[in-house]
Amino acid sequence: MTNLASLTRMRIQLALRNRMFFFFSVIFPLGMFFLYAGIFAKGNPRVVRFFLGPVIALNVMGRFHVTPVTSTDMLASSILANYLLTLPTVFIELLFARVIFHVTELGDLLSLFVLVTIGTVAFASLGLVVASVTNTMQETQVLNQLIWLPLIFLSGATLPIAYLPKVAQSVAVFLPATYLVTGLQNALYSSFPVWKLLTQILSLFFWTVLTFFVAAQLFRWEPESKIPRNAKLWVLATALPFLLLGVWENRNGQILTQAQAAYRSLDQPAKPDRPAKAQQRGNEPDSLGNLPVKKDVKPQP
Repeated sequence: MTNLASLTRMRIQLALRNRMFFFFSVIFPLGMFFLYAGIFAKGNPRVVRFFLGPVIALNVMGRFHVTPVTSTDMLASSILANYLLTLPTVFIELLFARVIFHVTELGDLLSLFVLVTIGTVAFASLGLVVASVTNTMQETQVLNQLIWLPLIFLSGATLPIAYLPKVAQSVAVFLPATYLVTGLQNALYSSFPVWKLLTQILSLFFWTVLTFFVAAQLFRWEPESKIPRNAKLWVLATALPFLLLGVWENRNGQILTQAQAAYRSLDQPAKPDRPAKAQQRGNEPDSLGNLPVKKDVKPQP
């Protein structure tokens, strides 16, 4: 434990001096927060609350961008440092939502805490796997971007899943980020307790254990050490849980159904999250800001 604590403290100090860390851990998530809350949601507390899940998910997923290659104590210290550095930004986003945009209800905080914890560890472990199969920082950054772009654009982190084409929705359920985004959104916006989020939590937890195990198997003390021939097979193994879960979700549609229900609810009147004065003025929109809400259209007789 002493070694773990010392390594964690050292990694936090190094991370705070890293410009890339500062951007992906502070500037980027806060920038996305104000973009969604101020422009897309137009300051409407209810819609701001809807977007809090994706915004926090972007903050959590950013962990794999800043994870350096580092046996078990080294890997665990890297993940723990990332977790401790994530919590302040998440707290600031929740504080801003409450103070600046008057979001009075923040959903189920226990579910939020569980998902932030598992999500941070999961994507930090993914970062360790990526770093283990690359030889240079440039290679790591390229591979990070190739992973990062599908994660943020197809998971609901940038545009709501229900707003995406059907083909994109079918692909989204194969991505681990989708389960993090929908889990956080259901926790914050729909106030789902932990037991109603077991699909997201258990899938991310199993993936965390698997990716950490793979990272430990591929760990190299020297960056110039030769990558094992079976490294690619190990990496592909990390995709297996969500490959199976994606097939199951495309048949059952639980995650997509929840996401569509939350999205459609934005076009329905709701009072809990709106201040009394704003309700009387009636000058705040109930729809999704600049994004049109899809409605079920009934055929005319």
